[in-house]
Amino acid sequence: MAKIAKRVAKANEAFAGKANITVEDAVKLIKGAASAKFDETVEIAMNLGVDPRHADQMVRGVVALPNGTGKTVRVAVFARGAKADEAKAAGADIVGAEDLMETIQSGKIEFDRCIATPDLMPLVGRLGKILGPRNLMPNPKVGTVTMDVKTAVEGAKGGEVQFKVEKAGVIHAGVGKVSFDDAKLAQNIRAFVDAVSKARPTGAKGTYLKKVSLSSTMGPGVSVDISSATQA
Repeated sequence: MAKIAKRVAKANEAFAGKANITVEDAVKLIKGAASAKFDETVEIAMNLGVDPRHADQMVRGVVALPNGTGKTVRVAVFARGAKADEAKAAGADIVGAEDLMETIQSGKIEFDRCIATPDLMPLVGRLGKILGPRNLMPNPKVGTVTMDVKTAVEGAKGGEVQFKVEKAGVIHAGVGKVSFDDAKLAQNIRAFVDAVSKARPTGAKGTYLKKVSLSSTMGPGVSVDISSATQA
């Protein structure tokens, strides 16, 4: 415990007085302070000027990070026949219909992304109370309800990140690993911020991007200059 406390204190000291720095400086700071025994995820938090309780202020979307997430994503697909075969060939980890529904209902959820063909959505709809709170419910707005299951599976496996604003107007996501090259992390961060910027809803008034912060899984966070996070 003493070693952990010492690492935390050292990290906090490195971050003291740092705020609204460039993406590149934030990446260096986060990587330098990461001391966990595993490859920590670099996480982004964005405070938006929206109230998601209003339908015209909901922010939701998906972005393909140029350098992937560094995470192995397990994909489940609801499909039958040729589409089930297509999903398996594309690399889906679990494919099924009623049998997959029963597995999920039993409490066994061994996947990070769920995709469904439109014809099976009435079946998937019965799982709303289970998949919804876990943000696993297939949705056409993010490309997870589709007949093109091959593209959807490959996208999920290749580094796509879904995002959805929370009640407090905040979006959280992982944008890479601390082991990534600095430039690749910066590229991923800007791609994510750009996708959220483009997803600005019609009902958003005033300042949309209020704050952007970065951290590692076990480390403190630091705010990033918004102009630095949005530059090409």
